[in-house]
Amino acid sequence: MRIAYLDRTVHETDGEPKPNGDVSAISKSIDLQGSVETGDKTTIASKDFGGLYSIKPLALIKPAGSDDISRAIKAASRIPRMTVAARGNGHSINGQAMTNGGLVIDMRSTEENHFRLLNVNGSFFIDVSGGALWENVLTRCVSRFGLAPRSWTDYLSLTVGGTLSNAGVSGQAFRYGPQISNVTELEIVTGKGDITVCSETRNPELFFGSLGGLGQFGIITRARVKLQPAPDMVRWIRVVYTEFDEFTRDAEFLVSRDDGESFDYVEGFVFCNNDDPVNGWPAVPLDPVHGFNPGIIPQTGASVLYCLEVAFHYQKGDHPSTVDKAVAGLLKRLRFVEGLKSQVDLSYVEFLLRVKRAEEQAKANGIWDAPHPWLNLFISKSNIVDFDQTVFKKMVKDGIGGPMLIYPLMGSKQRNLLPCGIASVRIERAVGRGIGGTKPGNRRMVHQRGFGFQAISPSLPVERGVETAFWGSMDEICREEG
Repeated sequence: MRIAYLDRTVHETDGEPKPNGDVSAISKSIDLQGSVETGDKTTIASKDFGGLYSIKPLALIKPAGSDDISRAIKAASRIPRMTVAARGNGHSINGQAMTNGGLVIDMRSTEENHFRLLNVNGSFFIDVSGGALWENVLTRCVSRFGLAPRSWTDYLSLTVGGTLSNAGVSGQAFRYGPQISNVTELEIVTGKGDITVCSETRNPELFFGSLGGLGQFGIITRARVKLQPAPDMVRWIRVVYTEFDEFTRDAEFLVSRDDGESFDYVEGFVFCNNDDPVNGWPAVPLDPVHGFNPGIIPQTGASVLYCLEVAFHYQKGDHPSTVDKAVAGLLKRLRFVEGLKSQVDLSYVEFLLRVKRAEEQAKANGIWDAPHPWLNLFISKSNIVDFDQTVFKKMVKDGIGGPMLIYPLMGSKQRNLLPCGIASVRIERAVGRGIGGTKPGNRRMVHQRGFGFQAISPSLPVERGVETAFWGSMDEICREEG
């Protein structure tokens, strides 16, 4: 038996025979506490958020817990060529949570299995199921305990096990690292069906292999996540730049400051210097009442502009003047275009669920189920300026029909993400190809520039304008992978 590998060639290899599995026989041999669904009931497991592939499984397993997952894997191991794929909330991009004629395990059925607060020497942790949605972890932790995990993705309708199998990156990662750097213990069901607890000191190879391991070391059924006191409120701010060097300088300045001396969240994105409703000026303002005044943009503005997005946490009891002073003190150090600043104050939970509102709007407009291809890249600091000149200012200067996010990561915070300090650029589009698609000219342009970058296979990290980043604190630290 093998856990379905996160690559197209294994999901649907030409000429590879399908497993010879009988559903009724498998169901009897597994003896689940949960259920086995077949036929039309497996339709949900034959598609994902990426919308690029449709692959029908033999059966959809809805386990009651880890024991059921173990039984399913062991049963599959007795059938030649049978594969097993874990499915969280179906937000993989490229069919990673599917398996052709195999068993798909629906992790959402295990959401309620674990939710326990722990106090270890004065530090708080939460044990949660691998099938729990981060948005539910957020609301339950804040409402019950006034606590919250430290690191997030932008989009939270993702499962705990899904993002921990990748990285879990957002605007807090510069301070706390990705989500995989904020976990102290895992329960894993391995490819042999063994239920194993692991941590930095207990089965450490399995622990570090599973965090960011793309599901190749087992299925995460429980995670112990670090918590911290949750703020009440957030001041969410966007400022605009015409010059890429000033944008990057300010972003690096903010993420390199000590705790308590910067914003609590730092991201950014590229947008078109035009009135396109998706790719241009209208995509920037946080408050639609005030809009975007293009007349303020200096004549030096090129085909694309840059938006730095930051957030400042505070408590309801903080005096408004205290918050204003702290925010103003940080903003005065930045070189954004005066007059192109937008801000709103909202609750901490509302801020973290901001992409959920965009999802609801997209569903209402009938575009949420459209295909969502995109590209994730980690770019070295020495290459980021050339990348801007070649990619942002030439290849995608007219937009891509979706967000182009770019922000810095601190190498010292990225445990397991990659073996060196970098940051990533994530470019998502709602429909069609990603950055340059399959155009030979664009491919040659990138290769001829000799960029040092590494493509990362995305599985379950946020899907709607989410975690992406750019350069880190070290030069020449990424190698290109073919």
